[in-house]
Amino acid sequence: MAAAQAVEEMRTRVVLGEFGVRNVHTTDFPGNYSGYDDAWDQDRFEKNFRVDIVHMDENTLEFDMVGIDAAIANAFRRILLAEVPTMAVEKVLVYNNTSIVQDEILAHRLGLIPILADPRLFEYRNQGEEEGTEIDTLQFRLQVRCTRNPNAAKDSSDPNELYVNHKVYTRHMTWVPLGNQADVFPEGTIRPVHDDILIAQLRPGQEIDLIMHCVKGIGKDHAKFSPVATASYRLLPDITLLEPVEGEAAEELSRCFSPGVIEVQEVQGKKLARVANARLDTFSREIFRNEKLKKAVRLARVRDHYIFSVESTGVLPPDVLVSEAIKILMGKCRRFLDELDAVQMD
Repeated sequence: MAAAQAVEEMRTRVVLGEFGVRNVHTTDFPGNYSGYDDAWDQDRFEKNFRVDIVHMDENTLEFDMVGIDAAIANAFRRILLAEVPTMAVEKVLVYNNTSIVQDEILAHRLGLIPILADPRLFEYRNQGEEEGTEIDTLQFRLQVRCTRNPNAAKDSSDPNELYVNHKVYTRHMTWVPLGNQADVFPEGTIRPVHDDILIAQLRPGQEIDLIMHCVKGIGKDHAKFSPVATASYRLLPDITLLEPVEGEAAEELSRCFSPGVIEVQEVQGKKLARVANARLDTFSREIFRNEKLKKAVRLARVRDHYIFSVESTGVLPPDVLVSEAIKILMGKCRRFLDELDAVQMD
């Protein structure tokens, strides 16, 4: 019985100890365990696999992906970071820049501004093409000149009162339609995601005048094309109390974990600790600093239960980004199968 439990723990849990982590490698491959059929079975995979949406708002999405291997989870994360395309500033034509920000630094800052434009409606620009077209390029104009405010108080020292247009924001970027873009995209739909991103600061007489060309690209080529601010996953925590923890020890135990993980209940006049919500724990392993309680708890993570957190830059909703990542992963699988078929035919 004990041996069977040890095998099951090895197969399904990553155990966190005081000085190390156990069972970090996948071991459930065919023939490794006597009495277990670990051969790939599509019906079993479809039965065990599921995706649960935990939280979703305008820019963030948290969901559980259960029943997959770490390789698939990590491939999905990397696709979100580096292979879902967006539109970003690629070329900056500077006509006049008398600010203290050098042209190269200014161009770099402009490239990192997220552009609200659906990349699925555009094509990739062909390699070597200098001039863009309405199907592969968006054009913006930025023209701001700082002047003194003639109505400012004489004794004022506030730049916001003394100067006009002394701060250049993304709201100053104006979309210049190319070809038939004005007919395809309603006015106001193509713009920076946020209109209050500070680009540069000016003083009277200084001016920025430039044209920006935005193209379609992926984060693998440059981080400015990445559609997510963060895309990460963690394994579901699994916290088990190996013995009853009562009295003041229960209060002490609850303080060793993140708020909401351990709940202290009154049972027959005694304080008794129980695991309320292990999902909230960050696994600081603070419990192992407590000599009295460290043997009363087992810390582990469920091997095939991944908690994904996706935060969009605002270019596309997070649920759309996830669906696009799935399509890209499916395309990779199809190409791999086609290559296998081609090799077998040869």
